[in-house]
Amino acid sequence: MSGSGTGAETGARSARAHALAVLRIRSRALAVALLPAAGAVVLLVGGSTGHLPGGGWDLARRVLAPVAVLVLLAAAGVALVIARARPAMSPTVPVAEDAAPDLYRMVRDLADRLGVPAPSAIALTPDCDSWLEDRTHPAHGRPPPAEEHGDIAGAGRPVRARTAAPVLVIGSPFLWWMRVGELRAVLAPVVAGTGPSAHPDIAAARRFVRGLDAAVAVTSAPGRPAVVRGMLAGVGWVTRLLLRGCRGHAAEMERGVAAAAAERAQAVDYGQRIVAQEQVGLAYAGWDRLLTRVALPAWRMGRWPSRLSAGVVAALTELSRRDRLAEGFASRLGERPACDLLEEPGTMDEATSLLAARLFHGGPAETGPDWLPVHWGDYPEEVVDRKWRTDAARLHRVLDVLHVPPAPGDAPSLSRVLTHLTTPADAGEEPTDPTRSTAAVAASALAPGDAGADDEDPTPTTPQSAALAARLSAEVGREEAAAVSGPHGTAPRRDEHALPLFPLQPPRTARELLADHITAMVCCTAMDTAGATPGLDWLDGPTLLLGGGRAGDLSPQVLTLIEDGDPSPLRQWLARQGIRPEKPVRLV
Repeated sequence: MSGSGTGAETGARSARAHALAVLRIRSRALAVALLPAAGAVVLLVGGSTGHLPGGGWDLARRVLAPVAVLVLLAAAGVALVIARARPAMSPTVPVAEDAAPDLYRMVRDLADRLGVPAPSAIALTPDCDSWLEDRTHPAHGRPPPAEEHGDIAGAGRPVRARTAAPVLVIGSPFLWWMRVGELRAVLAPVVAGTGPSAHPDIAAARRFVRGLDAAVAVTSAPGRPAVVRGMLAGVGWVTRLLLRGCRGHAAEMERGVAAAAAERAQAVDYGQRIVAQEQVGLAYAGWDRLLTRVALPAWRMGRWPSRLSAGVVAALTELSRRDRLAEGFASRLGERPACDLLEEPGTMDEATSLLAARLFHGGPAETGPDWLPVHWGDYPEEVVDRKWRTDAARLHRVLDVLHVPPAPGDAPSLSRVLTHLTTPADAGEEPTDPTRSTAAVAASALAPGDAGADDEDPTPTTPQSAALAARLSAEVGREEAAAVSGPHGTAPRRDEHALPLFPLQPPRTARELLADHITAMVCCTAMDTAGATPGLDWLDGPTLLLGGGRAGDLSPQVLTLIEDGDPSPLRQWLARQGIRPEKPVRLV
């Protein structure tokens, strides 16, 4: 215990020392701004009292007085920009105390045990992380009520401070996956950080650095008139200069704060924290798979799963069952989940799920005709089936553009696709270099202005596959552009207030698009001719169910068709499953 206290005290002292260094930089900047004015005042007072007579002093007064006024005006402008700039805040879902009294009670009990002030509020983020966020900058409006605190961060001396505690941001996957004891153990070092954060010097240094950072963003914003850009250029130069001077001390200050918090939290639920950290890694893995494999296909077609946090529990349960990641897994699930600390978990899950769609895909903040929620029970029918039939319809539209002859009966069928991809190219088709990659062929087929098609894909393909992939890539690009710019597209329209995006995956290559579309065509044929059904795999996303089981060996057959032009493996697979490729399928 004494070692922990000593470590916390050392970290707090280091943080305060670097905070004072940051504040000294602020004071020096203020002194530089006031220096010409001070000199002008001395000259003016000296002249009025007769102590500095003569033409030289008069000339100095006439030169320095205007310079002092200009410097003061410039300093006032810089200070105004810094004060009015809004520091970036993490997009979160606020949790009111009446919506989670048990959660607030647990956090306050944890703060009391750690001997630090309790966070001023709690918010959720759709990510596997937790942190403290200070939202008391004047540009954010009136700060939350302040508290008086005593022994700050184990400093050993009482400090009377009127500094509002920061907001505790909790990753929503943690709340749904972890047990109450595990969540408490994970939050202990985070909550312990409110101690150093409450010190007035650290709080003031953080506000100054955040203000500089926000001012740099303001001065760098595009789309301003030339005159305004010229005025802000000088402000930007000053703020960048100050920010460079503060950067090293600010980083060391945060390291000291983190060290003090970690040392202080050592005495709280130490054994439980070891187990909880294992669950942190597991939650991150399951959350990533859920977003990229399950949520992303729905987002791309204008639907957002409304229970992502509940879905991560299903995904992690399946992951643990498959890979046997944790011993005693069943007994752990029998303990109380942390989401029970919320009064209405479903409402919070829906809010964080919508925020996740905005952050990772750029969807709008509210539902609409082209941006609708979907529950897990409806996911196979409303997302998987619709996605496959939409892709299959696009594939046949592109075949029409390429003048590929229709199947007998003029109805869309899988046989038309197989025949085209396995028929040698004749002189009447567009010339295609079989040595070029699919993505390179796609680049040559894209319309002027289309972007993102110049990435090389070294996988060899047949000329037919390359041409079809190029056309598909161009068609998908045009549809996505129309969906973003038009009000009636299949994807959500991004408004002018859209949040910054954090794409989950890089753009799909033309070859990947072709494989997805052929797979969709096979799945549509299986559903319409062999009684297959669409399904949801919590780890892999949309899946085809044949005879109640997952058809997991389809991808290699499709890749052989694309890369080698050999339909035999796929035809044999279709025959084994009783799927008839010559039969027409229903498209959207």
